[in-house]
Amino acid sequence: MPAKRKIINDPVYGFITITHPLVFFILEHPFYQRLRRIQQMAMASMVYPGAVHSRLHHSLGAYHLMGSAITELRSKGIEISSEEEIAVKCAILLHDIGHGPFSHALEGRLLTHVHHEDMSLAIMHHLNRECGGQLDLAIRIFTNQYHQPFLHQLISGQLDMDRMDYLSRDSFFSGVSEGVIGYDRILKMLTVWNGQLMIEEKGIYSVEKFLIARRQMYWQVYLHKTVLAAEKMLVKILERVRSIYNPKDKDLQTLTQLDFFLAHPATELTEDNLQRFCSLDDHDILHAVKRWSNHPDPLLALLCRQLLSRRLFKCKIQSTPFSDSFLEEKKQEILQQYPLQPEELPYVCFTGEATNTLYQLKDERIQVLFKDGTVQDISRIDNALIQENLSTPVKKFYICMLS
Repeated sequence: MPAKRKIINDPVYGFITITHPLVFFILEHPFYQRLRRIQQMAMASMVYPGAVHSRLHHSLGAYHLMGSAITELRSKGIEISSEEEIAVKCAILLHDIGHGPFSHALEGRLLTHVHHEDMSLAIMHHLNRECGGQLDLAIRIFTNQYHQPFLHQLISGQLDMDRMDYLSRDSFFSGVSEGVIGYDRILKMLTVWNGQLMIEEKGIYSVEKFLIARRQMYWQVYLHKTVLAAEKMLVKILERVRSIYNPKDKDLQTLTQLDFFLAHPATELTEDNLQRFCSLDDHDILHAVKRWSNHPDPLLALLCRQLLSRRLFKCKIQSTPFSDSFLEEKKQEILQQYPLQPEELPYVCFTGEATNTLYQLKDERIQVLFKDGTVQDISRIDNALIQENLSTPVKKFYICMLS
């Protein structure tokens, strides 16, 4: 019987070839197929209509780039066994499988205090039991417990395949050219020295452009004020439902596993919670929002109708905190315009802060290997564009309010 082979046509990279049985096991699993129904960029399509690609798209793209990186490193004499290759490919394929509905927008809102990476690892262990331990090595690499640290760095690091794909893919689908990076050039410049992933001297400028593109994408796309407003509206809708939740209120019931998480603020990652969580996707949340748009609670219905018709919160972002007097002024304006109670104002007028760091000096360094064999951090080379001051987090303050 001939070996199974599948070719996937990807709009960013072209053809992606799948041949290994373990990869097919992952791709065909319901937990993985669920990623088709979770948008990669959450509510960004409210601003960039083309940004409707899924977590599955991103996962496959990162898988493809991992294959290219392995091929490049092998061509430079770096030993990577076939077992290590399959393991690191499976790990990158599963790196985001723990994301819930609307990804980062609802991070920790359903299964509280559980990060998506913890969920991803729990799902990997679940799949590993189903496939008889074939993911043992993938899990060791994913958790950085393998003796070749560069394999983990290809999954999670400043130059990992996750970031390489999401910048390329998100800029492609959103149409924002500032996010375009020379991923193929960077892959060609990757190397390994003393077990650590590094970049060759010739790749410095490509990496600098990559880091700056990442910063620009965060402020122009991921943390765009209208995207932020839409995502905060979704959060406030769920908060409102939780505050008025009554299991006897049939108008709040969605007949999905969302009902369980609304009624039981789950904080522990049990097998039962995992199964329930993995049955949820964006469609369940949107179905709920449409249902709640006719709920007797005026505030909940208002928030849902506003979101569905894209009458979003007005969002203002600045470099300094908003004063209490300004916040109070806006709350009074809302009370005059809408039939709301004072205790309901935190749902429709609130402040917060957003931060982004260009380069993590402590945790995720990019090491440059020079021709003479010396190694330097990219922020310390002569005439470096990425200087230490760029490792300081940029913090911006926002106010969201009903308008």
